[in-house]
This record gives sequence, C-alpha cells and structure tokens, in this order.
Amino acid sequence: MYPFKLFLFPLLLMFFLSTTPPSISSTNVANINNLTQPNMNPHELETLYKIMESISSDQSWRKSYPNPCQQSSSWLGIECKKNTNNIYHVTRLDFGTHPNPTCKKTATFPSLIFQLPNLESLFFIQCFTHTKTTISIQENRILQQLSIRSNPSLIGTIPPQISSLKSLQILTLSQNNLLGQIPPQIFTLNSLIHLDLSYNNLTGQIPYQIGNLINLIGLDLSYNSLTNPIPSTIGLLKSLQKLDLSSNSLTGKIPQTIEKLQSLNFLALSNNKLSGNFPNGMHKLQALQYFLMDDNPMMFITLPDELSQLHKLQELSLSSSGYSGEIPSSYSQLVNLTTLSLQNNRLTGEIPVEFSRLSHMYHLNLSRNLLDGVVPFNSSFLKRLGRNLDLSGNPGLCLMNQHEGVYVGVNVCGSSSNTITMPLKKNRSCEASCGVVRSLLFLVCVLCVLELLF
Repeated sequence: MYPFKLFLFPLLLMFFLSTTPPSISSTNVANINNLTQPNMNPHELETLYKIMESISSDQSWRKSYPNPCQQSSSWLGIECKKNTNNIYHVTRLDFGTHPNPTCKKTATFPSLIFQLPNLESLFFIQCFTHTKTTISIQENRILQQLSIRSNPSLIGTIPPQISSLKSLQILTLSQNNLLGQIPPQIFTLNSLIHLDLSYNNLTGQIPYQIGNLINLIGLDLSYNSLTNPIPSTIGLLKSLQKLDLSSNSLTGKIPQTIEKLQSLNFLALSNNKLSGNFPNGMHKLQALQYFLMDDNPMMFITLPDELSQLHKLQELSLSSSGYSGEIPSSYSQLVNLTTLSLQNNRLTGEIPVEFSRLSHMYHLNLSRNLLDGVVPFNSSFLKRLGRNLDLSGNPGLCLMNQHEGVYVGVNVCGSSSNTITMPLKKNRSCEASCGVVRSLLFLVCVLCVLELLF
C-alpha cells in the first residue's frame, strides 16, 4: 500500500498545479472596492458625518452608512450625483420630518453644512424645536434651494450674509421666530424666483430694493409686522404670479405701479391698514384669479367698478373694510367667480338681480350690511349654495317665498318675524295711531257721562 500512496501523491500534485483558478473580472474588483472603500472625497464624507451627528441621533451614521452615496448604503433624505471622475457628491439634504432624519432636541443650525461643495438643496422642516438657535451662513455659490420652515426655536435676524448664496433660486424662511428688519442684501440675489418670509416677527418697511428681483414669481411676506406703504418698486416684478402681503400693518394706498404686474394671478392684501381709492389701472391685471383684501380701513369709498373687468377672477374678498354705496351690477360679468365675500361693510341698495346668473358661484356672503329689497335668487340658486349663502344682518332684505331646507338669514317678506319689512312698519304705525284715537274717544265718553250726571 505504501508504494501506491507514493505514486498517487505526485499525480494529485500535478492536477492541482495544472488547474487554473477562476479569474476575477474588473467589474467584480470594482464592486468589491465599492463595498470596502468610500466613493466620496474623504474630506466631504467626514464633513457629512459631522453634520449628521450634530443634528440627528436616529442612527450611528458612520457605522450604518459607510458609503452614504451608494443606493445600497444610503438613507431617505440624502441625494448624490456622480461627477466625471466617478466621485459622488452630496447634492441634497432633508431634515426634520419622517421618513427623513429627525432632529434631536439639542440640534442647532449647522453652518458647517455650507462646506459641502456640491450641495444644491437644503431643507430643515420642524427641526429646531427645543434649543434656541440662529441662522449662520457661509459663502456657497452652488446652493439653489434653502427651505427652513416651522422651527419655533429658530430666532434672531436674517443674516445679511445670505447674499453670499449667489445661485439661490428658492428661499423659504417661513413659520419660524425670526425678527428684525428684512436685510436689503436679500435683494441682491438676482436668481431668486420664490421668496417666502411669512409667519415670522419681521418689522420695518419692505425695502425698495425689492424691485431688483426681476425673476421673482412668488413673494410671500404675510403674517409679520411690516409697516409703511407698499414700495412702488413692486411694479418692477413683471414676472410675479403670487403676491401675499396680508396680515401686516402696511399703510397708504395700493401703489399705482401694481398695474404692471400683468402675470399676477394671486393678490392678498388682507388685514392691513391700507386705505384710499384703488389704482386706476387695476383692470389691467387680466391674469388675476384671486383678490383678497379683507379687513382694511377703506372707509366710505364705493366698491371699485373696474374689478368687473377682471374676467378670470374666481375669488373676490373685500369684507370688513367699510365700503359704502351699492354693489355694482357689473360684478355679474365675473362669470368665473366662485366666491364673493362682501360681508360686514356699509353696502346699501338691492342685491343685483344679475348675480343669479353666476353659474360657478358656490360661496356668497353679503351679511351684516344695509341691503334691502327682495332677494333675487330662485330656488335652484339657493339650494346650490345652501349654507354657503349668508345674507343675515341686513334688516331690509326679505325672501319672496319660503324655500324648504334653505336658510340664508332673512325671512319671508311680510311675515310677522320679519319686523323690518315695509308692510310691518306700516302696521306698527297704524297700531300706534289707533291706540291714540281710542284713548281720545274714551276720554270724550267719560266727559259726556259726567255732563249727564251733573
């Protein structure tokens, strides 16, 4: 047996030596390297980990995501792009709301984030909710969108250094606790197409430099404490489609230059201290679909007839502003109108009968005025609007007939409950006169009886 083993061993050795091991393709080598080596610039990767660790404790970011730009080793809330050298760079980060990384209670604004060299979009939504923090900006010429929204612990002023974000197109700093004046430096960001600073505690005037943002499509400065008149330079924003300045303390008239905003489809000026007549060129806003201007002291002026030329208008709201005079019957030309709110003014006269032809109307509020006469709407119109029709608080209004299941805040003409209609006023006068006559007749009778007795 032993000689046979000696003979078998060389044969086995020759077999193994002659066998070629399986080759490893270049693709497989690349895949192995991708699993073991970062496919990012090491400095950028380290910066990313520092940012994640300072804001969120959802994960052990270094261990859980060794290659965060690879699809197999990434998280929701990060986006990357590969350059020509096959190196990935972070282009978008989202924080604050699930499924994106949530923010820990000690999170503060990370100025380090602007050192990510290819970052294009950055979102902090409901992130800074416990520890007070301020916005700190470092120069970045790549960032295109910055959205910092719904952060109750974000305080302080808007830093003037925000002007160093030269490529910024969308800036949203809404629903925070920012204060102070709007820095004029913002208006050097010529690439801006959307600016939203709403729901903060901003004060002072709207800077006249706002006219520099000629590419602006949306501007929202609502729910702040801005004062002084609206600058006339607003008329330079000829691409503007949405303008919301509501809920501030703006004064003066609507500037005449607003007529140049002929792309405007949404205009909200409600809850300010605006007064005086409307600009003559309002009828030039032919793209306007929504015009909201409630709660302004437009005392003793009539409703502007030129609004009837805004044929695309869908919502017109001019309540609680002290308008007087009659409702223009020309408003019936607003055939696309769905909502008309004129409540709590001093409007007089009758409701225009032509309003019954507004077939798209679903909400009409004329309550708390001084309107009179017969409501001109038929049963079909009344039922279509239902509870979205409010005519209450107009003592002279009445319905010709009772409509079952319809309540609009007025009674049937001549009914006993409608104590302010004309027939009932005559009855009350008659009753008072008849009472006086009866008293006089009774006195005469008493005198006659006394004369007979004595």
